Amino acid sequence: MLKFLSRVRIEFNALDPRTASCLEFLAQCNARKAKESNPACQVLVKRRTDDEPPKIAVTFVNGVEEVFDAATTPAQNIRNMILEKGQLLETEQMFREAGEPWPVIIPEEELHLPAPGTKPRKAEEKK
Repeated sequence: MLKFLSRVRIEFNALDPRTASCLEFLAQCNARKAKESNPACQVLVKRRTDDEPPKIAVTFVNGVEEVFDAATTPAQNIRNMILEKGQLLETEQMFREAGEPWPVIIPEEELHLPAPGTKPRKAEEKK
């Protein structure tokens, strides 16, 4: 998960009962496997004393920042969202390194064509 991030900021009030998601996400960030995937990722924890709801802010390697409301979003959902966006970042980077334009725009008429090297089977052939 951390390999897609350059910075993680977790803010919560220790006395607030809604901090479970923050603490679970912090544990996931501090796991050895996560740290080894991107040792350069900064994990910052800010303990608040006000009544603001807990939040988790992540900065992706491309500079985009996203803030999650940790009071209503479980840590696993936040992790899954990061992984989904991370896969898109990897795809984008792959296309840019190959000199291809991004985003890829597929013409409407090509969307309905079979993939090259494959041919659709007829019902009789399946038997």
